[in-house]
Amino acid sequence: MTTYAKVVSGKVVNAIIAEAEFFNDFVDDSPGSWIDTSSVKGTCLIGKYFDGTGFHDDSPYASWTLNSSTYLWDAPISYPTDGKTYEWNESTKSWDVTTDARDK
Repeated sequence: MTTYAKVVSGKVVNAIIAEAEFFNDFVDDSPGSWIDTSSVKGTCLIGKYFDGTGFHDDSPYASWTLNSSTYLWDAPISYPTDGKTYEWNESTKSWDVTTDARDK
């Protein structure tokens, strides 16, 4: 069995798990296309986007780019690895340290 995604205007609106033969008799006259996801990058979930190669979420920020290998969004600069907690600041295109309530 394979997962098939119904894609309308680049967005997954439905998904089913079926054998390929299911589509021999299946009638669906609604807009969109059914995509066999077995050889597609990313995880097929309703609400994700399909760009013809893989599935991805909507960009979290305008400055982030879609990684064509992982189909995840990458920030323009890497997340700091100093053990602190950060959040992305789109206006400065940088990571800002967050204040944990336990630190007060």
